[in-house]
Amino acid sequence: CRRTMLPAMREALLEPGNAAQLRNFRIGAGIEAGAHLGVNWGDGDCYKWLQALAHVFAQTRDPALAEEMDGWIDLIARTQDADGYICTQIQLNPQKKRWSKRIHHELYNMGHLLTAACVHQAATGSDRFLTVARKLADYLHGVFQPRPRELAHYGWNPENIMGLVDLYRATGEPRYLELAGIFVDLRGSQPWQGYDDPHPGDQNQGRVPLRRETEAVGHAVTAAYLYCGAADVAAETGEAALVEALDRIWRNVTRRKLYLTGAIGAYHNGVSPRGDTVHEAFGRDYELPNATAYNETCANIGNAMWARRLLALSGRAEYADEMERVLYNSALSPMDLDGRRFCYCNPLARLAPEVPLLNHDTPERWRTHTCYCCPPQVARTLAGLHEWAYGWDDGGLWLHLYGGSRLDAELPGIGRLALTIRTDYPWHGTVQLTLDHAPAAAFALRLRVPAWADGASLILNNGSAEPVPAGEYATVRRQWQAGDTLVLELPLRIRRLVANPNVEETRNQVALMRGPLVYCLEAADLPEDVPIHEVAIPRRAAWSSRHVPDFLGGVTVLETEALRRPGPDWTDRLYAEQIGRASCRERV
Repeated sequence: CRRTMLPAMREALLEPGNAAQLRNFRIGAGIEAGAHLGVNWGDGDCYKWLQALAHVFAQTRDPALAEEMDGWIDLIARTQDADGYICTQIQLNPQKKRWSKRIHHELYNMGHLLTAACVHQAATGSDRFLTVARKLADYLHGVFQPRPRELAHYGWNPENIMGLVDLYRATGEPRYLELAGIFVDLRGSQPWQGYDDPHPGDQNQGRVPLRRETEAVGHAVTAAYLYCGAADVAAETGEAALVEALDRIWRNVTRRKLYLTGAIGAYHNGVSPRGDTVHEAFGRDYELPNATAYNETCANIGNAMWARRLLALSGRAEYADEMERVLYNSALSPMDLDGRRFCYCNPLARLAPEVPLLNHDTPERWRTHTCYCCPPQVARTLAGLHEWAYGWDDGGLWLHLYGGSRLDAELPGIGRLALTIRTDYPWHGTVQLTLDHAPAAAFALRLRVPAWADGASLILNNGSAEPVPAGEYATVRRQWQAGDTLVLELPLRIRRLVANPNVEETRNQVALMRGPLVYCLEAADLPEDVPIHEVAIPRRAAWSSRHVPDFLGGVTVLETEALRRPGPDWTDRLYAEQIGRASCRERV
């Protein structure tokens, strides 16, 4: 993030023609003249980039990063109106009025400002950005706290709910939490009959109040952000009805609408179960196409953000498993190796070159785009991932994600704790934890054992290996001493997975996973005369894994022998008579 991603994004955010434009703050501050540049939601994507800068600064203390953040925050503060309102695509366009159209994305932009300001304050100790955020939130409270009926459906993308809870946690101001709860209540609170909007009802989860919803519908990003915001509210209020609704919707997603990579959002364009036109959206139950999957990067990461919040509410390992599934697969698939180019959509298959690409599908990754929300979403997630890896409560420390790391923190209810983790996960399944400093009182270490890790074991201080159940947190509570070690052994067997037969698109197909990673067979790895649709995996195929240190920075690959099933010549044909069984073998 520090060396390539964030500098490359700065260049993209300053390049004419890109969807998101930092220059709007120069124009808003009076440094440059001109009209608004880019798309309605571009401010929010700039704020996500600033959030990533703050995460990196918290680790590096790089003065150049502090100087850069200060410069942009100054321009943002000068752009803000006296009453607290800030949204450059309204402020710089005399033809646009505040709160006139949901698709202006005002609350999306503002929500990302609130979150970025809180991360900046935590990283730097400075209130410069937080002052802008508080002024904005006070303005929003004045507008929306009375719950005006004409604005009940307002807020195309509800990032503002998470941002308000972040601000409440940073400041302790109860009005911000109150307002976050109001925004949850407003969603679906008024009927849509006669409402003048090109995206009615289910497209933005506005047909049914959240507490009564039974399934995930509509735009997958706005859904994930709504569920995240509601989980944040529930975490602060303890409201059982919200938690029950979120758990109900989660079961619908993970049992009927989730891709194997953790991605969500099957539709480019479609119709919801209640008859509303939707786009970039969840499909119907078991509707999971591969080649036409939308799977927007922001939605996939939003799914992991939601899982992270449900994990914090419940302590259930299944949520951490899904969080990890996204992070290793559909959150990384959009990015190239050096973090300079990205994809918006993440389909699971590409067909012949002559098959037309759908909306936001691209044949290769890009540096700038007509919608630039995904690159800073990836950046802020990776830059803040240390906050996803660990959790704690009064009883001890939770380890959710495994990677080489060091923790040194004063934990409430525990005291100062320092430890080091050494591992080559996910390529190898050994995770070694060493206590470098332990508090005086006894406490628990809770290590997640993924649901796929049957046969996992735990070794304390070079003792005997004790089996631990998969799909739970293995807990060891004791009086710890500096130098104590825990070794978690996770079996990384190769797993063949098939989908529920109700998923028509994947019948007679098999997927391969090893640990948290979903593997892919690519045409580039086959002999030139073997089309990928003619490759078949025998039921009793023997699989092996091999680490290749000089391939893609060092990865573990899977190998087997597959059958080729030759098919007819499909040139200018839609149907043909089936011909012979497999006649030769090809190494893949």
